[in-house]
Formats: sequence, structure tokens, C-alpha cells
Amino acid sequence: MIKLGVNVDHVATIRQARMTYEPDPVTAAGLADLGGADVITIHLREDRRHIQDRDLELLRETVFTKLNLEMATSQEIVDIALKINPGQITLVPEKRQEITTEGGLSVTSQKKMLTDIIKRFKDQDIYVSLFIDPDEKQILAASEVGAQSIELHTGSYANAESEEQSSELLEILNEAVRIARNVGLRVNAGHGLTYKNTGPVVEQLDIEELHIGHSIVSRAIFVGIENAVREMKDLIYKHYMIKQSL
Repeated sequence: MIKLGVNVDHVATIRQARMTYEPDPVTAAGLADLGGADVITIHLREDRRHIQDRDLELLRETVFTKLNLEMATSQEIVDIALKINPGQITLVPEKRQEITTEGGLSVTSQKKMLTDIIKRFKDQDIYVSLFIDPDEKQILAASEVGAQSIELHTGSYANAESEEQSSELLEILNEAVRIARNVGLRVNAGHGLTYKNTGPVVEQLDIEELHIGHSIVSRAIFVGIENAVREMKDLIYKHYMIKQSL
């Protein structure tokens, strides 16, 4: 079944709004584990707008599932990641002025740099994924630079304004999955996914992991993070079983 990666960045966003100690993303990760999360995802941004270095250090010691570190390609962050040694790193684009990640990494324009960075991680047995748009050129380039998997950016699908548009964008994602698998890449997906739009992704895409953050943290305000994660896991299971019956 598709695994669920829970991003706890926005727990830290609330904490940093007051520059205090609560709510604690490390505690949130523990509760997400109890709710059935298969992966804990965090993004250590260069501007440290939410997750802090200490959070990463504590999570590396306390996460019993897989810790997936989203990160830019800056030398500072690369050095930190190599020191911490998470289970997986996902390279993402990063702009200081953006509210959240706005699109996939341009692999084609920085192949030499990415090849060198990825080799450093793989030499240390750290699994490497690239967050990219569902574009054939980017997928092929991801394979060429040595990535082991990709995470397809589902933002356009999540922001679709009609069922017809959603269906068209799912077809684009489906074709991207096919291309990636043909060149030996494992495939994950994420960005903008919610309790309302995740079902069709589960039913139609042959992927391994879904990475969801904002919607789960938003739901957790009302039901608690453990229950919010469990609800998403149940939703994934329900639609996975529908897929199996087709």
C-alpha cells in the first residue's frame, strides 16, 4: 500500500510565530508515528522560517520510522545533512520570498552540481530523492544525475478548478510515473494534497509514498495530530482497496 509521509513543518511555523517553545514539531512527529505515519518529513530552509537545526537533531534521534529531510542545494544545508545522516533527503528548489515551495527542481539546468551533491549523499548511504514537476526532461535528467527516486509535484493537480482539469492533470502525472519507472526511478508524490483530493491520486497513480503536511496539521487543530494522521491513513487505505478491486 502507498505509504504516508507526514510533514510537520507547520507545527514549527506556529511556534516560530511567537519565537517560543510550543507547539513542538518533535512531539508532533511522535504523535504522527502513533497515528500510523510511515515517514516524517521536515524542510530545513536556509532562512530557518520554521524547522530549526535543533529540531532536526532531535528528530534524527527520536523518529523510529524514516526521517525525510527536504533541503536546498546550498553548501551549508548539504553539510548539515551529511552530518545528521537522515534516512532520506529530498532536494527541492527554494526561494526566500515564496510562502511555500512553488514548483519542482530544475534538474536539467544544474546537472553537474546535482550529480556531485547526490554522489556525496550516496557515498554515505543516504537515499536521495528529487522533487520535480511531471515533465519528461526533468525525469530523465533525474535519472542521469543519480537520483534513486523522484517526488512528483502535485500542486497543479491540487489547484485544479474543474473535474475535467483534474482528470487531465492526473493523466500527466500518470504518464510521468510511467516514464520514471521505465528509467528505474521509484516514485513518490506530494504538495497541496488534502483529505478531499488525495483519493484519486491513490486510485490512479502507481506510487510508493505520499507526502502531506499542511492539510494534516490543519485537521489536527480540531482532532489532534494522531487522529488526523489516522484519518488520512484510513482514506489512503480505502482508495487503495478501491484501486485493487478495479
